[in-house]
Amino acid sequence: MRPASVKAESASTRVNLRFAPTVKAMIRQAAQLRQFTLTDFIVRSAQDAAQTVLAEQTRFILPAEQWRAFNAALDAPAKEIPALRRLLTEPSVFEKS
Repeated sequence: MRPASVKAESASTRVNLRFAPTVKAMIRQAAQLRQFTLTDFIVRSAQDAAQTVLAEQTRFILPAEQWRAFNAALDAPAKEIPALRRLLTEPSVFEKS
């Protein structure tokens, strides 16, 4: 989930980065193509990468009570969702003639 704007949250800290000139030129060109400032492009790209890493997190630790609740939710019967059942049982748009 990408924030609407990098500047939605006011900047309060500075990060100094060093790039090889060719890398900086490539990043600057990509930022221009997206019509972002260099800073906005770098921040957005870093946010996207961080969100991907966090979403791929496969190991997590819960307190005992939350672990039991988590397992109970996993073991519970599937919830019937009529619209989802229709979606999965009707022919796809690729199968219709």
